[in-house]
Amino acid sequence: MSARRLPHLAACSLLALGLLLIAAGLWLGTLRLSAQQIWDALWLQGVPMHQTVILQWRLPRLLMAILVGMALAVAGGIFQSLLRNPMGSPDVIGFNTGAWSGVLVTVVVLHGGEMAMAFGSLLGGTLTAALIFALSWQNGLSRLRLILIGIAVSAILSALNVWLMMSATLDSAMTAVLWSLGSLNGMTWQKCLPVMAGVLPCLLLCLAGQPPLRQLELGDDTAAATGVRVQPVRVLLMLAATALTAIATTMTGPIPFIALAAPAITARLTGQPSPALWLIGLTGAVLLLAADLLAQHALPGTQLPVGILSVSLGGGYLLLLLLRQTRTSMP
Repeated sequence: MSARRLPHLAACSLLALGLLLIAAGLWLGTLRLSAQQIWDALWLQGVPMHQTVILQWRLPRLLMAILVGMALAVAGGIFQSLLRNPMGSPDVIGFNTGAWSGVLVTVVVLHGGEMAMAFGSLLGGTLTAALIFALSWQNGLSRLRLILIGIAVSAILSALNVWLMMSATLDSAMTAVLWSLGSLNGMTWQKCLPVMAGVLPCLLLCLAGQPPLRQLELGDDTAAATGVRVQPVRVLLMLAATALTAIATTMTGPIPFIALAAPAITARLTGQPSPALWLIGLTGAVLLLAADLLAQHALPGTQLPVGILSVSLGGGYLLLLLLRQTRTSMP
């Protein structure tokens, strides 16, 4: 098959799989509805109970999975491209740890509720990113320093998080732990719409930044020779990717694996080392839709947090990636 046709085939396959997963998400559940009943509910017809199940429970959850999956995948694609490292995703660098620190401070120290936790997550992740960027700056944003300092800051914040957990009450600790697992359970339009309002502009900004991103992959000197303002563009794209990560996880908690694996999976599907960001986002949406369906229905009568499933898959993927890099670097 021609290499030029692979991206189109991958896009069509991902779209078809995504639509299939959406249909399965609308159908599967304690209350099984027929295709006609689901269609009627989507058009505000039929039994009111069916409309509630489809429009108020299942549809917001599916939309949140799509938004969060796309946001995390695109953020991972930008970081891996700019850092030229397949492990340079936001969750590995430490932004998720900072978001959890913000949640713990909100719950343990300030005794805040659900919306306060969301704000604490956003603030914690943003401040952590700002600190890592500031410490990494050395006549520009150094890629190696960013990764190393991110890991160091993450380790320090992990120690702080352990101390906060030890000083928390049982109820506060349980609330924070449930958030840290990452879950799409209990999604409503009230939670989904603010995330949509924040994620969509950041996604558009990232997609608009794809041409200079591809120039930066050729090297700073080459990018500068073609008219790209290297450092401002790099910082702007990293800030947009950081905002995507922070906003996407405010309501769901951290969901690992998506940002790390979606770019590599898309590259394999398309046969391109640097696939389009919208394709990476589509892959992330499909991955999270599939993971959430599995988390809901893998154990009958039990809904697992999707973060448990994704971190298990992500841990195995990260180990495989490390082993592969170690083998290729050995003489």
